[in-house]
Amino acid sequence: MSEELLDEITSINSIYGDGTLTAASEDSRIYALTLPIRSNISLRTEFPADYPDAPPSILGTQHIGDNVAKGEGQQIVDCIRAVLAEIYIPGSPCIFDLIEEGGQKLQQLGLDTSSREEEQQASQANGQDQDQYGAEESYSDEHQSLDDLGDAPPWVLSDVITEKKSVFLARAAEVHSVDEAKSYLAHLLATDKKAAKATHNITAWRIQGENGVQFQDCDDDGESAAGGRLLHLLELMGVWNAMVVVTRWYGGIHLGPDRFRLINQAARDAMVKGDFTSEAPKENKDAGKRKGKK
Repeated sequence: MSEELLDEITSINSIYGDGTLTAASEDSRIYALTLPIRSNISLRTEFPADYPDAPPSILGTQHIGDNVAKGEGQQIVDCIRAVLAEIYIPGSPCIFDLIEEGGQKLQQLGLDTSSREEEQQASQANGQDQDQYGAEESYSDEHQSLDDLGDAPPWVLSDVITEKKSVFLARAAEVHSVDEAKSYLAHLLATDKKAAKATHNITAWRIQGENGVQFQDCDDDGESAAGGRLLHLLELMGVWNAMVVVTRWYGGIHLGPDRFRLINQAARDAMVKGDFTSEAPKENKDAGKRKGKK
């Protein structure tokens, strides 16, 4: 296994959760790729010896779980193969982009949920969480601000994500200094009672200052290793001059490594909604894609 592939495997599993990209056989070239958006199907993926100079191949399905419609596995394989052909750039690790673009494509095709039962469970969970935390508008930041904290930050909110009674919500905003980022976080915790009482408020930011000086930092807020993974996500997405705060309300059921996937899923949603990635300099975007190269 090349050092570049090892670095990419480590990065992908740290962002989306352990088990996203795992060895599928004794052959060091064959891996099982599980898309977070479709976790009951894994794809048998082969990496050539000269990857990333040569593209990986989607050989078929590695594992298909229960309640998968006949032929659906092949539909997903065909979809991901088409996405791989579109996004692969010789010399650039591509699995992060494959997961992101592939997930969006599966959503467009209606292949992003494994069964009607899961959809019903998610619907029921959302209803329970709305009862627990209040109606959907209770997540908005339209609270009375404190004079000494200034105007409310221009937050862009993600969709609310519910998993086993835990609730995740991300807020992203443009920032141009460390002091501004800290003041935005302070404003949120001082004016939003639900955020202040949440189990965790995980934070990361990346800022480009004058004369090319760069600032980046993160805070786990008690969710061990989550801040670093969140910051790594911003690096991979090529995000600059922005911060993200992912709030988690713990629902009483341990999620294991899935919590990192959900934290990053909420953060990505807020970043995309705020169009923070499209404004990043091209060279930074390319650098994000090549994260892991030494």
